[in-house]
Amino acid sequence: MKIIAFAASSSSQSINNKLVQYATSLISNAQVEVLDINDYEMPLFSEDREKELGHPQAAQSFFEKLTQADAILISFAEHNGSYTAAFKNLFDWVSRIDMKVYQGKPVVMLATSPGPGGAANVLAAAVNSAPYFGGEVVGQASVSRFYDHFDAESMQIRSETVKALVLEALSGLEQYR
Repeated sequence: MKIIAFAASSSSQSINNKLVQYATSLISNAQVEVLDINDYEMPLFSEDREKELGHPQAAQSFFEKLTQADAILISFAEHNGSYTAAFKNLFDWVSRIDMKVYQGKPVVMLATSPGPGGAANVLAAAVNSAPYFGGEVVGQASVSRFYDHFDAESMQIRSETVKALVLEALSGLEQYR
């Protein structure tokens, strides 16, 4: 099984990237590739730009990475209750190549924040819209108060409850092995 994983954040200090790195460390018997959405930076999407430029190579490359995957793992950062601008722009461009961005694949969706909300708003939006974009959400988890649960030195989750939450979300991939 090949899994493409990424944080929907462009921050160099992204806690969602740390959560993706942690979650992928829990996956065995799979080939995992962690992407950095900064490698797919593009002009701000607009229909006018699309007419002028077509689909940027970065959008095509990202879509191809998803095509090569058997499953997808995403951890969503939340900005003002919604997707980050970087992810939304990437998603908008890729969805113009194929509206079924997730291509019928199983998707695990995670989200975390430093506060008590756990990026639950963006996670709910992503989970609810996934079927429209060809995704079958097989697991999800929201981790609140990230810094209370994460040990930056060991890059591990300290809380057994949170670890169990992440493992439960990942367990949805088992039926696809």
